[in-house]
Amino acid sequence: MKLISIGFGNFVAPDRIIAAVDPESNPIKRVVAQAREGGRLIDATFGRKTKTVLVMDSDHVILCPVEPEELSRRAAGGTGGDANEAQ
Repeated sequence: MKLISIGFGNFVAPDRIIAAVDPESNPIKRVVAQAREGGRLIDATFGRKTKTVLVMDSDHVILCPVEPEELSRRAAGGTGGDANEAQ
């Protein structure tokens, strides 16, 4: 199973990601709020700024400190990223 780094030693399976979206839009803010209320929110930012919201096929929502473009590169087979890197 292939995993990609989403920063700070956290990894996800790229084939389980439905969408990687900007956290600033109001519809995504509602998705995050609903996931928080439903106990399906995973905050992988370690207190850093959320740069990407990952919507997973398990109905979980992951807050990620890595830019969507970087996650796309990692999923496409580029660098897996450093476990301590949050870029």
